[in-house]
Amino acid sequence: MQRISSDMPNTDVQYRLRRQEEARSNIESKLTSNTRIKDLRDDPLGAAHATRYDSYLTRLQRYEKNTQFAMEHFDFQDSYLREFDEILQRVRQLAVQGANGPWGADETRYIAIEINELLKELVDIANRTGPDSKQLWAGDKAFTEPFRLVEGTVEGGGELLVVGVEYRGAGASRRTEIGDGSYVTLDIGGGEAFWAEKMNIVSRFDATNYRVTQDSAFFVDGVEIKLTAGDTLHTIVAKINDSAAPVKAYVDIETHGLALNGTDPHLIRMEDRADSRVLQDLGIIRQSNDPYAPNWHESALVSGGSAFDMVIRLRDALYRHDQEFAGGQGLGGIDLALSNLASRLTLEGSRRERAEFAWQRIGEEIGNVTASLAREHALNYSDAATDLAMMDFAHRAALAVAARVIPPTLLDFLR
Repeated sequence: MQRISSDMPNTDVQYRLRRQEEARSNIESKLTSNTRIKDLRDDPLGAAHATRYDSYLTRLQRYEKNTQFAMEHFDFQDSYLREFDEILQRVRQLAVQGANGPWGADETRYIAIEINELLKELVDIANRTGPDSKQLWAGDKAFTEPFRLVEGTVEGGGELLVVGVEYRGAGASRRTEIGDGSYVTLDIGGGEAFWAEKMNIVSRFDATNYRVTQDSAFFVDGVEIKLTAGDTLHTIVAKINDSAAPVKAYVDIETHGLALNGTDPHLIRMEDRADSRVLQDLGIIRQSNDPYAPNWHESALVSGGSAFDMVIRLRDALYRHDQEFAGGQGLGGIDLALSNLASRLTLEGSRRERAEFAWQRIGEEIGNVTASLAREHALNYSDAATDLAMMDFAHRAALAVAARVIPPTLLDFLR
């Protein structure tokens, strides 16, 4: 005969009550956290969808911050470029005035003095920093002041003046991600924004019989040109022209050396790869320990100046009372600088517009993904409250029934 203990009903009731309490606690926890999926077993498919939505939402929020930063960055650039444009317009007015008026040497000198002060302000604008305290026009050398003044004497100046402005920055390379695999370039290098003439570089080294001795490479405006042992000068020219670098290469008919023309007004930047010296052997650049100094070879013919060079050229002409030059080449140089600046403003504005469209699109996507995440993850409060009330009623009913069903024990008789 199987013995049945009187403790079994009590144990069974306690087990059922603990199960009810656990289910009740689970609903209370979901109400507190506002989620219907506390554990993966609650809804494995819904949990997988919610995880993907949450990950995508995190990326979208990062892209939203990136686009907001980009728009602020472009606003700073636009403000300073327009200020630069206003000052250049004033310099142009002074050029017209100095070239066409019945002025004597003293009058044109006074105009040159004003232009000299405006030149200093132009350099100051070009060395401004952005909202992140990084230089706006230094490229990836974001903590290097991009433009350095070179002082000296000028005919008719009578004092120490700015005779040159050197660019110490790099090309524009900073980008920010505004979508999966989608980037917008943040910077316009100072060698692009504040240039005036198309550069022309001609080597005086006769490279008719030149051959590359080993596999190597060099960079033109940040674009790598890979070379193979045995490449000739004509092969090098072809590889440069086939690349994305904004230059056109050719063999100079007089020097028989390598020559390059910029396809638009900008400072052409060239450097050998660390394991190469092709450009040095061709007489384009020289070896230099100063990473900021201009590295053109001493014998190379280099032409094409910046907006600052145009202003200096105009100022010097007015100092020496050369009105003809001021009204011709001087004024023409300022017009070139203004034309290039207008194109850079257009480029900056288009980038800003793209960032704004991306910001609007991302905002809409955030709303849609948030709704999808809520649909998969959020708790229905009315259903949860109803379930909690039913469980509470069932729990109290179970306690009442248990009090009647569980048989008396020895302790009950001893009372």
